[in-house]
Amino acid sequence: MLSKTTEYAIRALVFVQLRNSENNRPGVNEIALEIGAPVAYSAKILQTLTKHRLLDSMKGRGGGFFFSNNQSDLTLYNVIHVMEGDASFHECGFGLKSCDCNNPCPLHEKYAVIRDGYYEIVKTETIQSLANKILDGSAVLNHSI
Repeated sequence: MLSKTTEYAIRALVFVQLRNSENNRPGVNEIALEIGAPVAYSAKILQTLTKHRLLDSMKGRGGGFFFSNNQSDLTLYNVIHVMEGDASFHECGFGLKSCDCNNPCPLHEKYAVIRDGYYEIVKTETIQSLANKILDGSAVLNHSI
């Protein structure tokens, strides 16, 4: 359901949150390695995230990426909205330009349930809640750990 760019963005943010919880600020190379993305591609993603103030960065010695206090409740919706827009939360599962309860596509009834459930997940899950699942051992960020 998500583009590869958005997947990388979410994984990068979770990794930054994990490293920040250890009082570290990871750099682009470390983030790219951890999320399995090319460094230049990761840099562009991180640039977009900082431009939209979902993440902060500091250059120089002791620099790297970090969350400020006002970013601690960042939801997956916030990230998806910045990276992809809102179309995935409203579009037709069959690809029609106009699909609603009055003029449903063949998938409308079943797809609406999935789309609405997905919307609920991304509005309630945060970068912190995902990081917490990794910290408590109930989830992993990548398979090489």
